[in-house]
Amino acid sequence: MDLAELVTDRTPAGIAATLARLIRSGEIAADERMPTVRDVAAQLRVSPGTVSGAWHALAEAGLVRTRGRAGTFVLSQRSTWLPPRYRDLAAGDQVPYRIDLSSGTPDPQLLPPLGVAFARLARRTQGATTSSYLGPALIAPLERRLRADWPFVPEALTVVDGAMDGLSRVLELRVSLGSRVAVENPSFPPFYDLLDHLGAQTLGVDVDEHGMRPDGLARVLDDGPGVVLLQPRAHNPTGASLTAARAAELADVLRRHPRGRDVLVVEDDHSGSICQAPDVSLGTHLPGQVVHVRSFSKSHGPDLRIAAMSAPADLMRDVVARRMLGPGWTSRMLQEVLLELLTDSTVRESVAQARSAYALRQREVSRAVRATGAELRAGDGINMWLPVTDERAATVHLAALGIRCAPGAPFTTSVTSTTSTPKRPGGHLRISLGQVRHGYEEVGTALGVAAQQR
Repeated sequence: MDLAELVTDRTPAGIAATLARLIRSGEIAADERMPTVRDVAAQLRVSPGTVSGAWHALAEAGLVRTRGRAGTFVLSQRSTWLPPRYRDLAAGDQVPYRIDLSSGTPDPQLLPPLGVAFARLARRTQGATTSSYLGPALIAPLERRLRADWPFVPEALTVVDGAMDGLSRVLELRVSLGSRVAVENPSFPPFYDLLDHLGAQTLGVDVDEHGMRPDGLARVLDDGPGVVLLQPRAHNPTGASLTAARAAELADVLRRHPRGRDVLVVEDDHSGSICQAPDVSLGTHLPGQVVHVRSFSKSHGPDLRIAAMSAPADLMRDVVARRMLGPGWTSRMLQEVLLELLTDSTVRESVAQARSAYALRQREVSRAVRATGAELRAGDGINMWLPVTDERAATVHLAALGIRCAPGAPFTTSVTSTTSTPKRPGGHLRISLGQVRHGYEEVGTALGVAAQQR
């Protein structure tokens, strides 16, 4: 391979960007030994230090690994147990980063302690809460608590093993090969993977600072989707949250359209209590037509693996019945723990502090980005959507600084509605603030400079 012909920018970032493209495209295969720093320096007529800088950036991006005297080798970019877009997000996990802005997980230091809730459960139940395999899936005290805090009066409630479990249960019942599903564009990559798995056609609808756009929804309804899948708060990746006015507009679009009354709206409230925005739902306007899923992973702990879900009564019967042929129910002991967490005043204060901490991170990082002349709007929850001139150049620049971000491409779908929104040719990066406890100006400045790389 003649690198002298391929590399036009002979800075460390330019060399790294060219080699990254070759690795991602497969032209340089996984496990292939890279040429030595000295050989590349000779080909490109640059110093060995320049090439070493490029190799360092590639290693930070998770594309290569040095094995001492054996040389530098290309890493596999696939994790075979993950669905396709999850694999794209996981690329580079093999390399430790100084700052990881890619993970999408909450800050462990902002999660409430679980020990007290488990201790109370042990004293109260002595480890036994289930006397029948055929009992109700949702314990009554937790149901009462959830109903008191739900954004609308639900027909039926249950708990599931995380938001994606609830969403997949519903979509498997309502979506089949050839079905059409309207989903925000950009959106959470596993949504696209799940819809691909079910054989559905994805109809992308643009989002703005208030969530899904009503004009885009109106257009895709002409294509006959049976489901609209959206995130009402802390939209992943943009951080946008629905306002009450926007929810009313979207509901009105569905009511007015000839096919709108046959559409099931599925809402993923994945960030719940750490959001600044109130819990807004189209269920307020469309009774009997909305599934609302509220996760407690971001606010109370991902390993709880528990989310609450409301649905029309007939659909909920089918979901609960199908789960009886699989997991049966979500652990009633974990339900008791969740109830303790939702009612304990100390835990509630801890979650409120986390909510404020994430809002501060959003505000300060976005301010520092804008100070560089780049664009970035503070969102809700832990995610931000950074517009960049060149996605790959921005990623490589940040990797050279020891900062990892999620590329924007896995969050977008190529099947979109026709809208008047201008598209940015350069793409985006998804920024997650779960691990940013300090150094907001340093992080924001690095992001702002990376956003303007070409």
